[in-house]
This record gives sequence, C-alpha cells and structure tokens, in this order.
Amino acid sequence: MKRLVTLFTLLAAFVSTGAFAQDRYISEDLFTYMHSGPGTQYRIIGSVDAGEKVSVLSSQSDYTQIVDSRGRKGWVDSKYISRQPGLKERLPALQNELKQVKSALAKAEGEANSKQEGLLESLEQRNSQIKELEKYNADLNQKLIDSQAETRELRARLDTQKDDLLMRWFTYGGLVAGAGLILGLILPHIIPRRKKTNDRWM
Repeated sequence: MKRLVTLFTLLAAFVSTGAFAQDRYISEDLFTYMHSGPGTQYRIIGSVDAGEKVSVLSSQSDYTQIVDSRGRKGWVDSKYISRQPGLKERLPALQNELKQVKSALAKAEGEANSKQEGLLESLEQRNSQIKELEKYNADLNQKLIDSQAETRELRARLDTQKDDLLMRWFTYGGLVAGAGLILGLILPHIIPRRKKTNDRWM
C-alpha cells in the first residue's frame, strides 16, 4: 500500500512539473553551471551554454529547475534565465530577415536604376527633339531673313522700274510735243497756199 501511495505521489509530481514546464533561454554568458539542487551547496552536474533553450519546471528561492536540450534536469541561478531567445536562436531569423532586406534593397535599386535609365533615355529624346526644333527654328529664321531681303530688293527694283517708266513717259511726251511743234512750224511752209479768187457774186 505504501508503495502504491509513493508511486502515485511521484506520478502526480511528474505530471504537475510537466504541466507547468515553460520554455526559457540561458542568458548571454559563456555558460552557466547546473546544480543538483537549488543552491551552490549542491553538487555541479554540468553546464548549460549561453543562449541554449531550456524548459523551466519550477522555481525555489533564487534558483530555477530546468531541463536542457540534452534532457538533463538540474537547477541554475534564476538570474541566468531569460524570456528572450539568445543570439544562437535569433541568428537564423536575423540572417533570414537580413537576406529579405537585402533582396528588397536590391529590387528597389534595380527598379530605381531602371527608372533612372528610362528617365535618362527620355531626357536624351527630349534633348534631341529640342535640338531638332532649334535647328528648324534657325532654318525658318534664315528663310525669313532671306525672304525679307528678297522683298526689299524686289521693292527697290519696282521703285526703280516706276521711275524708269515715268522717265520714259516724260521722254515720249517731250518727243511727241517737240515733233508736233516742229511739224506745226514746217508744214505751213511745205504745203502750198491756195490762191485767192476774186470771184464775187454780182
């Protein structure tokens, strides 16, 4: 009967300790000694590396009973127990996060470079169009200057022709007037006069 009660007690203790087991981590020291009982007066049964994940079973005074990754059960100073994972546990996640950040950065840089190349290409096209427009504008200005010069020349020639035409008309008119005057003076001497007749009606 006593054996049954003892077995039942041990079973209940095991179940209760298992039910309250919680994951914790050894803080960032080189290692922590694990004792067989809750104090330094108990013998050292091993050590736990810094950052190692352990399961907390119970606490007593300033010591905590744990089970390490190798299944060893012992007591360590509670100040070495941390809720935060150690670097050993966090390193893969940090490396993965760093990889994702680098990938996102590379993608952003690629998109930025692509946009920059597009902007540079567009800028070159705009500059080329501007140069073409400037050349076209210069050609138009030169044509306008040439047209204005030709117009001035044609107007000058037209004014000269008008003056020449007026001089010709004046010359022709003077010649005609002179010829008429000469004819008026000469013709009376050339054409014989009719003889006067004395026939009168009686």
